Amino acid sequence: MPATRIRKKPKKQRALPKPAPVVAPVPDQVSQEPEVPSTDFSDSQSFLWRHRVAPAILLSLMTFAVYSQVIHHPFSNYDDSEYVQDNVRIQHGITWDTVRWAVTSHEHANWHPVTWLSHALDWQLFGPDASGHHLTSVLLHVANVVLLFLFLSLVTKSTARSLLVAALFALHPIGVESVAWVAERKNVLCTTFFLLALLAYARYAQRPNIGRYLVVASLFVFSLASKPMVVTLPFVLLLLDYWPLQRIKGWTVSSPPFPTPQFPASRLALEKVPLLALSVADSVVTLVAQRGVHAIRSGGAYPLSVRLENAIFSYAAYVWKMIWPTRLAVLYPYPSDGLSAVGVFFSAFLLIAVSVWVWRQRSRPYLMTGWLWFLGMLVPVIGLIQVGEQSMADRYAYLPLIGFLILAVWGLFDLAQNIPSDLRWTAAVGAAIVLIVFASLTVRQVGFWRSNLDLWSHASAVTENNAVAEGVVGSELLLDALNHGLRGSNEAQVHFRNAARINPQDSEANMNIGADLQLGGHLEEALEKYKLALEYVESDEMKAEIITDMGSAYEQSGDFATAREYYLRALKIKSGSKPNNTAFMGFARTFTDEKIKALGTSLELHPTPEGYWQLGQLQDAGGYTASAVASYRHALELDPKFEKARTALAKDSPLAQTSARSTDSIPQPRLP
Repeated sequence: MPATRIRKKPKKQRALPKPAPVVAPVPDQVSQEPEVPSTDFSDSQSFLWRHRVAPAILLSLMTFAVYSQVIHHPFSNYDDSEYVQDNVRIQHGITWDTVRWAVTSHEHANWHPVTWLSHALDWQLFGPDASGHHLTSVLLHVANVVLLFLFLSLVTKSTARSLLVAALFALHPIGVESVAWVAERKNVLCTTFFLLALLAYARYAQRPNIGRYLVVASLFVFSLASKPMVVTLPFVLLLLDYWPLQRIKGWTVSSPPFPTPQFPASRLALEKVPLLALSVADSVVTLVAQRGVHAIRSGGAYPLSVRLENAIFSYAAYVWKMIWPTRLAVLYPYPSDGLSAVGVFFSAFLLIAVSVWVWRQRSRPYLMTGWLWFLGMLVPVIGLIQVGEQSMADRYAYLPLIGFLILAVWGLFDLAQNIPSDLRWTAAVGAAIVLIVFASLTVRQVGFWRSNLDLWSHASAVTENNAVAEGVVGSELLLDALNHGLRGSNEAQVHFRNAARINPQDSEANMNIGADLQLGGHLEEALEKYKLALEYVESDEMKAEIITDMGSAYEQSGDFATAREYYLRALKIKSGSKPNNTAFMGFARTFTDEKIKALGTSLELHPTPEGYWQLGQLQDAGGYTASAVASYRHALELDPKFEKARTALAKDSPLAQTSARSTDSIPQPRLP
């Protein structure tokens, strides 16, 4: 009989912890610094302070310090008058009429009611003091820096990387134009709502529901109503679904730092359709607004082939300026001789090479998100539909810069993992040096906005064949000469002729040359330049200005009948909502001029104190203050006790230092 095996009752074993499920590592999370806060309340507070509040305060102070000088700058002559200084609607402050106008207005070729209302609120708070308007723009930029940091740190749980991206965004010189230029308030304002929308979307991604979706859509509407450039937001959200939210089912596991439910790619794309509809609607409104004021340049001026070449070249130029941000200008003109084929080829090669490399590095998804963010957000402003005269603009890179910085910072952090641990301090030193250099360059770039002459002189110096910059520098020099009682400026004439040399069909340049010649008394030459400017003029507004100046030249020559004809012709041209006060006053003044001429001729034959006093009164009425002073003095020379002349002279003496004619009766250089 076989032996029976007796089963012993096993000992009760101590329960072991259940092993955690194995999750495939996600490449972008491999080197992530651990940031899981303790459940202890005091530890949570410490985590919040060290990883969120303290960095946000540091970023705010650093950004404000770099931009603080702009608060003392005046308004610029580049759209600030149209947006704020001379905009009667804005100067009403926040009223129902202002709101109604802002929502329905297409002024300046855009629909941006939130931007208009922000300017109206500033005027209500600060009036014409430029400091308050600049302060608002700086604070909005500070807010954008903090919001960017909070968003990235929330969805990646990487404080160091998020802090560096935000710091670079805060201090990068390419952002100066958006912050220092009051009329570009729309850029920093739309970015504020854009980043708020990203934060709202992150919360929606964690727990999708209609309420959270509506918050995202509402913030998107506010962003669109600040500046239409953000029409690409739905595509940015798809990129975020790929990384860092990792919402696409089957592509990767859910993000460990910021877990979200996953869905098929088709559902996530369908989820963006309502937002895309908002983008399409805003794009249509913008195109209507821009065509309504002829802001879109004709195909004859910039053919499609030229615009395509410029778009390719500009993409590469933006990359270079993000890496090496020097020679930044308020306006980059289209190359007068076109772009070189070699430059376009190498630009295309760079874009293709980087795109292929990013695709091959799909194991590092932040590269794809950052690169496509940069490329995609530039699409609306890359110049395929040309608006204005610029070939590119620093302000257009304000939002795309974020994608480029994400790519660069996350990539460099991964490379730093290969550095021996005892040498990793060199990476931190390198980052600090870059930040210091960027801060120095930004302070210098902000300084150029201290005056119009500095701003446009710098633009002329760092760009080639910049007719607009040459014209504005000449205008500033001529206005300065007038303010000092001079009749014209040789230095201004050089810049005006440079502008005309660069573009012989530049009506503004020829008009400004004529204005300077007229001020110097060269009336026949001035009239020839005015006639040349009329041949190339496009806008009714400028046409009315040129014809008004021609009337002024004929008036100055003593041909009052011809002067009246030109003033009347200018008055018949409808050029915007503003009346042509200069033409109207000039027309009325010609009758006074005739009386002055007749009385002056009579007094040469029969001088009397009463006659010279009457002549002075007519000259005063016509705006010829210095001539009136001379007539009153003639009256007193004839009769030292003639009280009416003495009283009139006492009244006009403080003004005797002004030019012989009021600024309303002389041609004014045209500013952009």
